Amino acid sequence: MTPLMSRMRNRYLLLLDVPLIWIAALAAFVLRFDLRFSAYRTEFYFFIIAATIAKPTIFFAARVYTRYWPYASVADMVRLVVATTVASAVVAIALVLGLGSGAIPSFSRSVLFIDWLVTTVLICGLRLSARLLSESQRRGTPAKGPRKRVLIAGAGEAGVIVARDLLRNPQLGLQAVGFLDDAPAKIGKWIAGLPVLGSLDALPAAAAAHDINEVVIAMPTAPGKVIRNLADQCRTLSIASKVIPGVFEMVGGQVTVRRLREVQIADLLRRSHARPAFSAYRYITDRAVLVTGAGGSIGREICRQVAHLKPKTLILLGHGENSLFDAHESIQREYPGIRAVAVIADVRNEGRLQRVFSRVGPEVVFHAAAHKHVPLMEENPEEALANNAVGSRNVVRAALAAGTERLVFISTDKAAAPVSVMGAAKRLAEEIVRQSALRFDRSFMVVRFGNVLGSRGSAVPIFQSQIERGGPITITHPDMKRYFMTIPEAAHLVLEAGALGRGGELFVLRMGEPLAIVDLARDMIRLSGADTDVPIVFTGVRPGEKINEILWEEGALVEPTEHPDIVCVRERGLADDVDWAAAAEHLASVATNGSRDDLVAELRRYLPTFGHVQRGPVAPV
Repeated sequence: MTPLMSRMRNRYLLLLDVPLIWIAALAAFVLRFDLRFSAYRTEFYFFIIAATIAKPTIFFAARVYTRYWPYASVADMVRLVVATTVASAVVAIALVLGLGSGAIPSFSRSVLFIDWLVTTVLICGLRLSARLLSESQRRGTPAKGPRKRVLIAGAGEAGVIVARDLLRNPQLGLQAVGFLDDAPAKIGKWIAGLPVLGSLDALPAAAAAHDINEVVIAMPTAPGKVIRNLADQCRTLSIASKVIPGVFEMVGGQVTVRRLREVQIADLLRRSHARPAFSAYRYITDRAVLVTGAGGSIGREICRQVAHLKPKTLILLGHGENSLFDAHESIQREYPGIRAVAVIADVRNEGRLQRVFSRVGPEVVFHAAAHKHVPLMEENPEEALANNAVGSRNVVRAALAAGTERLVFISTDKAAAPVSVMGAAKRLAEEIVRQSALRFDRSFMVVRFGNVLGSRGSAVPIFQSQIERGGPITITHPDMKRYFMTIPEAAHLVLEAGALGRGGELFVLRMGEPLAIVDLARDMIRLSGADTDVPIVFTGVRPGEKINEILWEEGALVEPTEHPDIVCVRERGLADDVDWAAAAEHLASVATNGSRDDLVAELRRYLPTFGHVQRGPVAPV
């Protein structure tokens, strides 16, 4: 619907509103005085003139005529009732003034109430009719042939939206039969025209009783164990299942049947969390925001969520032109109103960074650019230190020179008691950020978290490729465990942590319990439908790998923050008098020009916990 057509429809509503206002006035007098109200002609004429002037004027002021009523919501109707009430109050004031000036001899207060009531019914009824007419037109042409019978798991807001979408779009060939929900107050009730047939555990009985062909899991805030249970039941019953993406994946989007997809491994590993509440808008909205590593998995998602918060400018900085091009195109497509700028630059090129930062003047920086593959960095330590440590120093220096107010550095659990060069380089970068924040009184901070599901080169896409080839799935050690978080959730919490920092903090995201990589592989095999046909082979721990990761070192002080999923950590043992920017430069030089033993010795001199694998239980976040 074009804006012109939308305005024309509201003009028609205005033309209809005026006679309805007259009808309401006439009805008020007739109901109050029967048909013998000729003695009140003066009051009637005064009243109808006041109502004709006041009510449309108030409706305009309340933006009633800017609403698109074919999609009217409860909030729109509430606004309309409030506008009608205010208009009646204005008419009452006009009557008081008329009485005071002698323009009318008297007036009945009950007429005002009756007129308000009739006006509300008529004006709201007109808009409701537009909504109902639109609903009937949007239902479209039913699909040819039999429709799949669908059971919706979750009778909350998302489930209701899915049910209504299925009703409006019969051409999809899906017929909603009912809901399942664990809320006792909902069971046995009717919601959105469908019955709530029972709890989630009643899926087998409900599926058999109602000949269900497909289950839609519409619970974007449900934890992974709930999704896992439903998906397993569907697999046992040989019923297809679809899922609404998780709540963090939905940021910037809406729940619709078009968002339905197959159950993925990330759905099974969702953690229980609250609905996202953005505090990040306070420092992002209307600001110039720069994201390094914008073409990577985390950087790209940070860009998407930043764009949702309407920055003044979004600068996507990256080294790989193809990934950066894709990220930039995606932002322009999803958020056409955002000014997004793509910049090709390598964080190792300090001069280039200084020129870029000077030109764009970023007020907020998210530094996500990094080499992340541990075994590759063990083989190429000079690259790990040049990119992750010296590159981070270059970003911090450029931000300081450009007057950047806030910088958020994305770190990794591999920086805690590091045993790899990659982890050591990230730990050095953490110290550079922390030291610069304290020295220059800037809101620069570090956010540390574990693995993210589905990032490029991570276990999930590798396992998926191996499953598609028929196996085997290769895992380095049967006891290997890792902390996992979905990419959208990690990016969201990074933005939220940025709102908490005052300068020099190390924030760690609560990652839940660590997951055995073997269990991850088995879940992926089951999701693929291959059951036990895909073998798992153990290949041995690679250089730089830990059997179990930790999120902070022993003796660290861990404090809660305002956000329940973020803690502030203070680690001990590193010298405060070290110039960490110079140390990074020195270590990069040793990695380039010295031996492996020289590099290990120097890393241990600066990082006393380097190379010492921490054993024993560590409290999970």
